[in-house]
Amino acid sequence: MREVTHWIFSLFLSLSGLPVIMLLRNRAVVALGLRMCSSHVTKGPLADAVKHSSDMSEFREVFSKAKHIAIITGAGVSAESGVPTFRGKNEKWRKWLSQDLATPEAFSRDPSRVWEFYHYRRELVMNKKPSAVHLALAECEARLKKQGRSVVIITQCIDDLHRQAGSKHVLNVHGSLMETRCMSCGHVSVNKRSPICAPLKNKGDPGPDVPDAQIPVDKLPRCEERECNGLLRPNVVFFGETLDSHILTKVEKEIETCDLCLVVGASSIVYPAAMFGPRIASRGVPVAEFNIHTTPKSEYFMYHFQGPCGTTLPQALAQHESEVF
Repeated sequence: MREVTHWIFSLFLSLSGLPVIMLLRNRAVVALGLRMCSSHVTKGPLADAVKHSSDMSEFREVFSKAKHIAIITGAGVSAESGVPTFRGKNEKWRKWLSQDLATPEAFSRDPSRVWEFYHYRRELVMNKKPSAVHLALAECEARLKKQGRSVVIITQCIDDLHRQAGSKHVLNVHGSLMETRCMSCGHVSVNKRSPICAPLKNKGDPGPDVPDAQIPVDKLPRCEERECNGLLRPNVVFFGETLDSHILTKVEKEIETCDLCLVVGASSIVYPAAMFGPRIASRGVPVAEFNIHTTPKSEYFMYHFQGPCGTTLPQALAQHESEVF
C-alpha cells in the first residue's frame, strides 16, 4: 500500500498548482486512487502476500467456471509482435528520451518533432501483425460469448493489435496511436492514414544524427471536422496527463464485477494500471499472471506462469473439456 499512497500523494502534489477547472477534470482518477487505498483493499492478498501456483490444470478448472473475465495486458504483449517497449535500449528516439517527447509541454513547444516521433511509432505498428497472444484472446472472447460468458481486455498498449486480432471489448487505458484528437474542438476520430499527412512521408527516422524535419505547424495533421482545421495530436495519454475519466469508470466496473483476472505481459510498475490486478485479488478473486519474469506484484496473485506469453496463454485459454455450446 505504500506504493499506492505515494502515487496518490504525488498526484495531489502535481495537481495542487493547477486551475480549479483542471482539478475537477482530474477528480475521477483521484477518486479511483482513493478507492484503491480504502480499508477493504488492505485486507487479503494485497496486505498479505500469497504463495502463487504454476499448476496449469488447476488454473484451467478455475477458468472453466469463470463467467466474467478481465484481462489486463501490457507492453510485453505488443513486444511479442515485434513492437518495441520504448524502454531500455529503445527508450531513445534520436537524442531524446521517449518520455521527454511524449508530454503536453513538448507538443506545445515543437509539435513537428513530436509528430515525427509518433509518425515513426504509427508506421512501425502498422507493419506489425497480431501475435499468438492477441489471437488467443480474441478467440477466447468470441468462444465464451456463445456460452453467455464475457471477456474484457483492459490494455495499457496504444497499438491497435487487439482489435486487429478480432477482440471486441477493449478498454484502451492509455489511448490509441490509431486515433487523433483535435486541439481546438476536441473531436476524436480513428485515423489510420499512412502517412498521416503528406509532409510526414518518409520522416521520423530514429537515427541519432537525423535532423528534425521542422514541418510548419499548418502542414501538420489538421482537423477535418466541420471545417475546424485545428491542429491534431495523437489521442494517447502523454506523461503528466491523467487517464480518461470515462474509461476509468468502465475499468472500475470491470474490477468490481469480474470473477477471474489475467495479467498478461504487464510490468506492474506503471500506475494506476499496476494496481488493477492487486485490487481484484483483494476481493479474493483468482488472478493469474503471465510474464517472462516475475514482477513487483507477482506475490499478490494466485497463479504465475513464467515464459513467453505466446506459449503459455493459448494453452491456458484453450477450450476446456467442460465447455458446451
